[in-house]
Amino acid sequence: MKRLLILGTAILMSCTATPSQGPSAMQKNAELLVSESQGGTDAAGFTVIKNENEFRNSIKGSFGLIDLKNEPSVNYPKFPKNKKVILYHMGSFRSGSHRVTSIKSVYVKSNVLYVEIPLIPSGGMEIQVISNPWFIFAVPSDYQFTSVELKYSN
Repeated sequence: MKRLLILGTAILMSCTATPSQGPSAMQKNAELLVSESQGGTDAAGFTVIKNENEFRNSIKGSFGLIDLKNEPSVNYPKFPKNKKVILYHMGSFRSGSHRVTSIKSVYVKSNVLYVEIPLIPSGGMEIQVISNPWFIFAVPSDYQFTSVELKYSN
C-alpha cells in the first residue's frame, strides 16, 4: 500500500522494509538510469523494480519507437546487479519542463529514503502542457526504507 504526504517541497511515499541508516555513509550512492518528462502517472508514487523483465517493461518506449520484431537491438540501460532499483513517478505538473537530470545525494534516515535532486527554476517562457515525469534510479541493495522523499535543492 502506498500513500502520499506532501511536506513543503518534498514528496513522501510509503512502501515496505526495516531499520534506518544514517545520512553520513549513504550520500552520493545513487545511479540515475532513466528519466523522462512524460509517461508517468498522475499521482506521485514509487515501485521497487525486482528484475530485468520489470525494468524493461517500465522503460519500454523511452528510447523511441520500438519495432517488436527487432526489440533486442534497442540499447536499453543494463539492469544493475546487487542494487535496489526504484521507479519514481513524480505526479502531474502544469509545464513540460520537469525532468530529473541528476541525483545529488541519497540517504536513509528513520526508514525514509531521501533523494536530493536539483531544483529547476520555473518562470518565464515555458511549455504549457501537462507533464507526468518519472525516473528510475538505483541505490545500494542494503538500503532499508519504508518511504521515499524527494528533496529539491539549488
